[in-house]
Amino acid sequence: SVPFLIRLFPSLLTKFVYLNFLAFPFFADFQRPELLVNNTISLHLTTEPGVTVGIWHTVPGSRGAEARGQDQRWYEEALADAHPVIIYLHGNGGTR
Repeated sequence: SVPFLIRLFPSLLTKFVYLNFLAFPFFADFQRPELLVNNTISLHLTTEPGVTVGIWHTVPGSRGAEARGQDQRWYEEALADAHPVIIYLHGNGGTR
């Protein structure tokens, strides 16, 4: 019956292969990453009209004491300084 259902509803195949409808860890608030990871804030970038990407900006542990209690402006300025930026792409799981 599974091949028959996939033939009738091809979008089911992508749901079961990628499992992008699941969010793990369950009940995590991805708008407040500081509850999960130290020295981290949530930002949103508009990559093109109509497309917004949610990102977390985490500063290294060596700047942790400096980052404690800072606002979003400080984190944006930290992105613009001369330190290298490492981009981690989490895949299609829908979580960061």
